[in-house]
Amino acid sequence: MPIRTIIYEDNTDLRGALAALIGGTEGFELSGAFDNCLGIVDQVTALHPDVVLMDIDMPGMSGIEGVVRMKKVHPQVEALMLTVFDDDNRVFEAVCAGASGYLLKKTAPARILEALREVTEGGAPMSPVIARKVLQLFPGKPAERDADLDKLTAREMEVLKTLSRGFSYKMVAAEMNISIETVRTYVKRIYEKLQVHSVSEAISKVFLKNS
Repeated sequence: MPIRTIIYEDNTDLRGALAALIGGTEGFELSGAFDNCLGIVDQVTALHPDVVLMDIDMPGMSGIEGVVRMKKVHPQVEALMLTVFDDDNRVFEAVCAGASGYLLKKTAPARILEALREVTEGGAPMSPVIARKVLQLFPGKPAERDADLDKLTAREMEVLKTLSRGFSYKMVAAEMNISIETVRTYVKRIYEKLQVHSVSEAISKVFLKNS
């Protein structure tokens, strides 16, 4: 099945380029492209996307607020932020809002497509500079950690920390010298132990909650 995608981007030229990229690539289906996200709940309800590719700074309502509203009604739809902003507050707000990934607009087209695939598989793709910022938000003292963290094994923590650096499942497998299926097994266990449904939720609960 193709990955159904809606684009929210107020820059006309960029929106057109992204629409051409996604609509013209095998394995993807462009469900819609809009210059604001004021109607996101109704649009997602009508168009049934797998992923929304979301700008942050748009007229009427920010992309972060759009993700919050969408997730309340359609929690199963993934959100991939594509923005010029790399400041800590917006990264934190986007992840806490439920975004599954965070890329900068200078990201290469091939990487954007790869990231769209990753979020549908449970990954949390991030531009390198964003991944570094997430790493900097790690809690400094073990005593500050949530009690749920004690449920994770050292290996599971290593998988989650590697994913938080923006690595895909394939990259995690190579980094840790394990198979992709083993990575998926670890991620499934992490979800169950932390009672979350996505990598971004796990990252938020483990690394951002007490920052």
